[in-house]
Amino acid sequence: MTMSLKKAMIFAAGRGERMRPLTDACPKPLLEVGGKPLIVWQIERLARAGFQTIVINHAWLGAQIEAALGDGSRWQVELRYSPEPEALETAGGIVQALPLLEDNGANEVFVAVAGDVYADFDYAALNARAEKLRVSPEPGMHLVMVPNPAFHPNGDFGLADGVLSLDAQPRLTFGSIGLYDTRMFRDLPRGTRRALTPYYRETIARGLASGELYEGLWENVGTVAQLHHLDQRLRVR
Repeated sequence: MTMSLKKAMIFAAGRGERMRPLTDACPKPLLEVGGKPLIVWQIERLARAGFQTIVINHAWLGAQIEAALGDGSRWQVELRYSPEPEALETAGGIVQALPLLEDNGANEVFVAVAGDVYADFDYAALNARAEKLRVSPEPGMHLVMVPNPAFHPNGDFGLADGVLSLDAQPRLTFGSIGLYDTRMFRDLPRGTRRALTPYYRETIARGLASGELYEGLWENVGTVAQLHHLDQRLRVR
């Protein structure tokens, strides 16, 4: 029997420099597309896929995020918040949030997604991958890759037979949706600023990172122009 995923994390601590002046007074994940904040689209998808606990880290204007989203009961999920005095980047943010991701210190395989990404992705499709990670003797990861967008033409990693590679061609772009094992982050002291990039490279180099290609609607909302473009696409639908 496959255990379904129950825990997710949404990264929402970034300042959103390229979205200024919109993000001077509003945290980037609360910017609206198609009539809803970016982060609400994600919460709804995660809730539909059966997730019960969603951890949200925040730094810039974090009180606004908590006030807007509340405890999560309107989506039948529990929202847990992990405030950071200043943004700790992705790996640092995970370590800071470990007590909220794990119950009683038990290892957890969880989904993490960037708060400024929109995707029509079905998170329930990750359950089988999560089961493989759970039974692996060493902590691994599974990354959802997308075709290279115009702003990132050279991609990040190769994907061959479901395994990520640092040098296989063609290269694809990491879609900011990943499955991780909390065991991977045990050695990083809380409060350390650290990106996930070195974790990706090391895990891929050791052959412990699987991947899949997602070709549905996916937008990384990095600029005001991208925000308006996505807003129009969603309103047409």
